[in-house]
Amino acid sequence: MSDDVQRVVLQLPASAEYVDIVRLNLYGIASKMGFTYEDIEDMKVAVSEACNNSVLYAYGQDDGLVDVIFEVGPDALSIIVKDEGESFDGVDSAAERTTLHDKELSDVQVGGLGFYLMQALMDDVSVVSEAGRGTVVTLTKRLHYSEEKV
Repeated sequence: MSDDVQRVVLQLPASAEYVDIVRLNLYGIASKMGFTYEDIEDMKVAVSEACNNSVLYAYGQDDGLVDVIFEVGPDALSIIVKDEGESFDGVDSAAERTTLHDKELSDVQVGGLGFYLMQALMDDVSVVSEAGRGTVVTLTKRLHYSEEKV
């Protein structure tokens, strides 16, 4: 991380009712950076998906925490959502993990489309899961300046 990146860190209970707090913070930070309304709406959907995955899959019924880190750079915003629960795939063995390409839509695990949705809405998406260590989702959106601002 370079010196010109500022970080805003939230730590929240892994509960759906706190996802709005993440969205409100995202709105404030992205507005200040100069993102368009459309970009902010896209980021809100993507970050909600990342948080919901942590809430729904990582902890089950256990009380857990989700860390959300906003990394504010000169021309990009990265949102990192970290949990310490089970990975997105839960207890599936590696052999059972398959792509969506050979499945009917009705067979797709709930939340399974979330990764594709995040990829469609953001410029870069990275998901790293380690058994017993949780999942880190990094969502990045770059500022695209219009011709008038240059």
